[in-house]
Amino acid sequence: MANVCVITGGGSGMGLAAAKFMPKDKIIVLSGRTEKKLENAVNELKALGYEAYAKACDTSDKKSVHALAEYAATLGEVKTVINSAGLSPAMAKPETIVRVNALGTVYMNKEFSAVMKNGGVIVDVASNSAYVLPKFLINKKVYALADTDEELFVKKIIKKSNLAKGDYARSGFAYALSKNFVTWYAAKCAFEYGKKGIRVVSLSPGLIATDMGNLEAKDGGMLIPFSAEERMGKPEELGFALATVADERNGYLAGVDVLVDGGSTNGMKEFKKKK
Repeated sequence: MANVCVITGGGSGMGLAAAKFMPKDKIIVLSGRTEKKLENAVNELKALGYEAYAKACDTSDKKSVHALAEYAATLGEVKTVINSAGLSPAMAKPETIVRVNALGTVYMNKEFSAVMKNGGVIVDVASNSAYVLPKFLINKKVYALADTDEELFVKKIIKKSNLAKGDYARSGFAYALSKNFVTWYAAKCAFEYGKKGIRVVSLSPGLIATDMGNLEAKDGGMLIPFSAEERMGKPEELGFALATVADERNGYLAGVDVLVDGGSTNGMKEFKKKK
């Protein structure tokens, strides 16, 4: 039976870049909201010798994610899932950001773990924004509501994000909370799914030169001087990092977040900290 790799947010950016680093004996399923973009990406992969398919999916819709998981399972054994679908502060309002970034991760992990077997891996994409929040703003009891009361979870996250002043700041706050949640939820799932032999890990990119990253460059660009090389990351660098983390040979890498941000988090906190 063929091995299947599913990549959400696979129509462009780091998702598509990750696909190009996958072994060519895997069937690639690219997912996203824009069918035309997915079709173009699939054609790129086919030209490189991959067997690839497109499947539209809105990760904030549980039924849509269920349909994606069912479709992928018809193609072979789902071995790899890279959930890179997400929205940044410039792209949406707080509620939409929380539903896509946070609840989308919940749906992807639950639906795909149900069709995966021993040896499978799920990589959830977070962000280095997950690291900027003071600890007193992180309430894991609220995070736990994502499994038991989704609407209350969303309501509480939005209420906290509304403490910020201005539309962009509120969306940025919701984004940071949603991505911090992703790192927590991926770790939680690692210990739940580990009993089935399914490995779960998260990866947090810094500011990457993709369409989404360029939208955030004006405000997120303040992180660039704090990085070791003082530059944005390249999509292919993150694609390789995602593919490496997802590689079956990395079987002992689970329950943690892999920070791939050019050192900007450590630079901001210590090595390039403003005095």
